[in-house]
Amino acid sequence: MPCRSICQAHVPAAPAHAADPGSMKPTEHHPQRPELVIGCVLLQTILVGDSGVGKTSLLVQFDQGKFIPGSFSATVGIGFTNKVVTVDNVKVKLQIWDTAGQERFRSVTHAYYRDAHALLLLYDITSKSSFDNIRAWLTEIHEYAQSDVVIMLLGNKVRGKCLRRTRSEGASEYSVPFMETSAKTGVNVELAFTAVAKELKHRAVQHPNEPKFQIHEYIEAQKEKSGCCSYF
Repeated sequence: MPCRSICQAHVPAAPAHAADPGSMKPTEHHPQRPELVIGCVLLQTILVGDSGVGKTSLLVQFDQGKFIPGSFSATVGIGFTNKVVTVDNVKVKLQIWDTAGQERFRSVTHAYYRDAHALLLLYDITSKSSFDNIRAWLTEIHEYAQSDVVIMLLGNKVRGKCLRRTRSEGASEYSVPFMETSAKTGVNVELAFTAVAKELKHRAVQHPNEPKFQIHEYIEAQKEKSGCCSYF
């Protein structure tokens, strides 16, 4: 049964000044944080991070399962994709917003933070400056997002299946779930979104006697199964 008919719920409108992903023209609506509905969970997830860290490529890899080299210029404003995944027999509709990393668009992206259920913060493991900017991004997130927002840190552009050019030793200091990904090969891309979806699904439909979902433990277990690329 389609997700929409189960939920009988709305998809949030795009924020003011946001760009239509097809025409890149401003839209006229403001976002509303979607309701979490048992049977089909609607979740707004936002990709943030410096320009050039691979946010759009990561989204395309998750949505379409492919990497298109050299096909993306810097995102202008905001674009989004909807994708339905099944988590523990519950349909989870992810509305994933791809934001521009340039400073001049920050005032636009801030409007999205307060309505997000989850934020995936990306940096490029081959770019020290993008790693150094993590703290500034987290400061913005804590300032503008809801206090219960799920935050995950992703070190993107892992080379090969599991080979890291540099290990992000300092990532653990931020006390958020962390893994390294490759938008090119797909390493850990689906796991990142699935882990966030599971965390939010459990928050939405958790029964009183059900143990709390531990996102760190879930990621670690999946890492051990694949033998690849995840650290805390």
